[in-house]
Amino acid sequence: MQEELQTLKQNQNWDLVPKPDDVKPISCKWVFEVKMQPDGSIERYKARLVAREFSQQCGLDYDETFSPVVNIIIVRVLIALAVSKAWKVWQMDVINAFLYGEVNQEIYMEQTKGLAIKEKHEFVCKLRKTLYGLKQAPTTWYEKIVKFLVQSGYTVTPANSKLFIKKHEGKLTMVLVYVDNLIITGDDETEIQRTRDNLSI
Repeated sequence: MQEELQTLKQNQNWDLVPKPDDVKPISCKWVFEVKMQPDGSIERYKARLVAREFSQQCGLDYDETFSPVVNIIIVRVLIALAVSKAWKVWQMDVINAFLYGEVNQEIYMEQTKGLAIKEKHEFVCKLRKTLYGLKQAPTTWYEKIVKFLVQSGYTVTPANSKLFIKKHEGKLTMVLVYVDNLIITGDDETEIQRTRDNLSI
């Protein structure tokens, strides 16, 4: 739990503010999971603070919901292309991806039970960035990764909005976004390494 709270604090996901009179804040809860190794041993214990989306109202604290899910055929075609060209393929899992999206509406959330600040126990969290569980979290994450890739010189392919291509001096780099995972391949290893390094920051 402390690791998750530290991440949220560093990422500045919310400001603690007095509760506005006309606002009913959404609730949140802790979700706990045990991550296992392939051999069945415990890798680590994981805690995630999750917004409870069922208390959100369309048009009030979210407008659009969209998750960048790719048809498996696109994944297979990309891997088949990489194999036929003898390209290396990298897979990246973006850690805490849904915590990076910018909140465009005014969303207030209750402080998590048991960890509310004593002097400000009646305050609420005004969200600056999304949390897991928010209806718009996948949408805002996708907007964030698109902005990053376009600023890095990639273009969205007309065939699929989750596939990005960058051509440079006759070489090609391709990035496929699948929710919070990325598949990167191509023959421009310098660009691929640059993209991987920038995504790791």
